[in-house]
Amino acid sequence: MLHDIWNPWHGCVKCSEGCQHCYMYYLDSLREKNGADIYRTKAGFRYPLSKDRQGHYKVKSGEMLRVCMTSDFFLEEADPWREEAWDIIRQRPDVKFFLLTKRPQRVAGHLPKDWGDGWEHVMFNVTCENQRRADERIPILLELPFKHKGIMCAPFIGPVSIEKYLPENQIEQVLCDGENYDGARPCYYEWVKALHDECEKYNVTFVFCGTGRRFMKDGRFYKIEGNGLQSEQAFRSGLSFQGKPIEFKLTDGWGYPLTEDQLYTPHFGERCRTCGMKMICNGCSECGKCKTGDRPAY
Repeated sequence: MLHDIWNPWHGCVKCSEGCQHCYMYYLDSLREKNGADIYRTKAGFRYPLSKDRQGHYKVKSGEMLRVCMTSDFFLEEADPWREEAWDIIRQRPDVKFFLLTKRPQRVAGHLPKDWGDGWEHVMFNVTCENQRRADERIPILLELPFKHKGIMCAPFIGPVSIEKYLPENQIEQVLCDGENYDGARPCYYEWVKALHDECEKYNVTFVFCGTGRRFMKDGRFYKIEGNGLQSEQAFRSGLSFQGKPIEFKLTDGWGYPLTEDQLYTPHFGERCRTCGMKMICNGCSECGKCKTGDRPAY
């Protein structure tokens, strides 16, 4: 298991254009599984609370966990398990949790009773794969009570403008990535550049995670095999931009603020220096992917 991903459940129901060639469905098919089969994970459900032999949490204070990368945290079929997942998140106020959904319309009715105006260690993101979904989901995002909010344009399958939403100063981070695996649709450099320019104008962090398998630039088509190479090409584009820092007010289990020296210091290997995801990564997990030139799908 990668140390920055927590999948309390697996499987999903396709609900929009970005789901058409879902990487999870593709990878499941390689194992003769059906990505539409939804189930609570066994070993992985309580991962944020797992400890080593010395009794220390495996997930260190200050790390960020990307939640439900093989599902959707607000999936209707996961309603019976979500309260327990919220309880696990509640128990780790020292860890940052990255929530991503294509179903923001379900969020308000499925927050914890003690949520208030949001938890300091949770960042909520909506997927905006094209302009239609951006205009559908971002207004809902802006109305929801979260301390930290972001946008994920992945798979980036159409031009997206978010400038009209940025003056409210609620969006702290925008990520984008091309599409991979079976049936990948092209991502255009011009789309990425336009999104970068809007974010830079409002000092919002922008991360170009990867080009995807099919990339168009200046009228030329590039077929880029391997997530590692796609991420490196995204890095070399120079389009990622560090905007205003995101300030997570992390605390220990007693509610006391954590100082910088109490937080996890990420280790970055040789390949990490040219990785498009370095800005949002917990660092090298020694997973061995560098040897194959690959990286995990977002």
